[in-house]
Amino acid sequence: LCGSYPPLHFDSCQKCSYYHDKIRPLWRHYYTGTQGLIFVVDCADRDRIDEARQELHRIINDREMRDAIILIFANKQDLPDAMKPHEIQEKLGLTRIRDRNWYVQPSCATTGDGLYEGLTWLTSNHKS
Repeated sequence: LCGSYPPLHFDSCQKCSYYHDKIRPLWRHYYTGTQGLIFVVDCADRDRIDEARQELHRIINDREMRDAIILIFANKQDLPDAMKPHEIQEKLGLTRIRDRNWYVQPSCATTGDGLYEGLTWLTSNHKS
């Protein structure tokens, strides 16, 4: 997600790519002043859900991210074997996060389903 969704402004866009292992250490330079994290999970990729959990917790445990609320887009809900939001909640260990607001929004990036609802939650819950 890049750009604006009033009253939100997105300063950074990151997408895991071939070079993600080289890029990830640089992400922390964007953390200062962050009020909300949008974390997109490929719900069809069960083999990498543990990696997603580790990465999510690495990000939110950084001291600069301590006040950020968390929006998880449970993406690819259009696929028949996609993990459902309650399963993503469990696999990512979200119920253990008690010091901030978080929300799992089912979504499908190719159709846009769930994107508006997720961003609306983020808008309603971030600190002005």
